[in-house]
Amino acid sequence: MTACPVVCDALGDSTRREILEALRRKPASVGQLASVLPVSRPAVSQHLKVLHTAGLVGFREEGTRNVYHLRPEGLEPLRRWLDEFWQDALDSFAAFVESQD
Repeated sequence: MTACPVVCDALGDSTRREILEALRRKPASVGQLASVLPVSRPAVSQHLKVLHTAGLVGFREEGTRNVYHLRPEGLEPLRRWLDEFWQDALDSFAAFVESQD
């Protein structure tokens, strides 16, 4: 679970989750994101920095601006961590069923 705390921390902020939702629909620049969010362009930039560090977004340079996009593979550490809970539940259920014989 090495990368999961970074991803979970990044997802812990509602503005960052809104940014991911927007990028899920289509890539966007800082200005485009700021125009649909209740925060300033500098705040959007700071949120994008956190999301980029966590591996959840990437960007490409287009002239003088960066266009950000979602990196679905960045969610893989979280997915693996959640899968551990599901596996634990299945193992517990199997142990219960076996104990009933």
